[in-house]
Amino acid sequence: MEKIDLQEKLGLFSDHWSPRIVAQLNGQEVKLAKFIGAFQWHQHADEDEMFLVISGSFTMEFRDRSVELNEGQMIVVPRGVEHRPVAEQECSVMLFEPAGVVNTGDGEKTERSTTGTWIGENQES
Repeated sequence: MEKIDLQEKLGLFSDHWSPRIVAQLNGQEVKLAKFIGAFQWHQHADEDEMFLVISGSFTMEFRDRSVELNEGQMIVVPRGVEHRPVAEQECSVMLFEPAGVVNTGDGEKTERSTTGTWIGENQES
């Protein structure tokens, strides 16, 4: 039961679209990620995802609309909804999703596909 400094954790990595797990609770993982550019279109058939913008901004694109998200704003993408985050400038995001969720969803796996890796000292024991 130690505090987690989000800015410190974000300073430990610089790659984009590669979430880092910073905590786990009730079968959910809390992840940090840096976005820049466009991610691939994907969906998660069985999992909802929550995105909270820590710094910067990004657009969550859906097939029928787009939602602009700025620092301090969040969005929940319901299971089964195809989506794609796009960031014109680097932004930092916190994600909440069930443990083991692959970031590229249910479709074809790519070099970006990952369930996330633990970062820092708050690793699962």
